[in-house]
Amino acid sequence: MHPETHLVLHHNRAAELQAQADAHRLAIGARHPRDLRKRLGWTLVEVGLRLASEPRPATV
Repeated sequence: MHPETHLVLHHNRAAELQAQADAHRLAIGARHPRDLRKRLGWTLVEVGLRLASEPRPATV
């Protein structure tokens, strides 16, 4: 194989790998709102359970 052909193939493969890495970084970055939604959801469940439970007598 001619060296210049090999170099072009190498540059193309490097560009593909860089694009895959960028896409992966973006996908990882997009997961954070899900974590926030999950925490908010569980907080709402906890508040709902507290509201639905029997009231406790106030301690003096």
